[in-house]
Amino acid sequence: MIKLKAKIILLCFISVNLFSQKEFDKYGPAGCVVYTDLKEALKVEGRVYKLDLSYKKIEPKVYEKLSKLKDLQALKLGSNELTDYPKGFDALTNLVYFASYNNKLTSFPPNLRPFSLLYYLELQHTKIDSIPAQIAFLNKLQSFKFGNTDDTLSLPTTLNFLKNLKDISIENCVMDSFPKQLFKVTTLNFLNLSNTNTHYLTRHFERFQNLEVLIIENNPLATIPFEIYKAQKLRLISLRGNKLTKLPDSISQLENLTLLDLRGNPMDKEEIEKLKILLPGCEIKF
Repeated sequence: MIKLKAKIILLCFISVNLFSQKEFDKYGPAGCVVYTDLKEALKVEGRVYKLDLSYKKIEPKVYEKLSKLKDLQALKLGSNELTDYPKGFDALTNLVYFASYNNKLTSFPPNLRPFSLLYYLELQHTKIDSIPAQIAFLNKLQSFKFGNTDDTLSLPTTLNFLKNLKDISIENCVMDSFPKQLFKVTTLNFLNLSNTNTHYLTRHFERFQNLEVLIIENNPLATIPFEIYKAQKLRLISLRGNKLTKLPDSISQLENLTLLDLRGNPMDKEEIEKLKILLPGCEIKF
């Protein structure tokens, strides 16, 4: 059992890293050099646009000089044994992509105001237990991914100020049973809450006029609100690993729905057959 668990964790870690690499590749000037050694990047200093320090042991004295790379647009950290940000980190005002994986950071950068150009932010396997209200300063942020803390996560009330935010993914951390702050972000087209202790969903699905993908997996969710039909653009819903025994008939009004994943729920065959009738053009996995 222990060996199997270790394999699952390893596969998840590999999957996250493969996905993060694809995202990293999107950002920065086309065809620019991707530096993988901080010392080498510091020798150039100017026109260093992309830096991937995954699996690199970084000397503390060298790490403190990171802020000299003022042209840096994409920065990826991973398994560097880091617990904090270097001095002057907020001088990296040209960052459009920042991600850290498997570093025991205890907080977000202390000053988020200078990162107004940031489009993509991901923090995985940290010791962070709260998202600061200052996140509202990231007014160009489009994708935010956070998870794998195995700790209680506190959300700010300022998330709804992120008017360009389209993609939120929070996984493997304990949130309030009703994460109301997330359900006030009306610009979302992708929402993923997996293994987050989510017991309850809002009825205010009319706020989700742009939502296309809804993933609520491995949670103790027992009911889905009747009002889900108001999120008319939904194409994919995954509710794997919950405690659902039925879905509201109103789901039949989601005319764009092409995939409904219900695997791992205690639904009987009669309920599944009813859903097949209600959603004739939708693939239902059970």
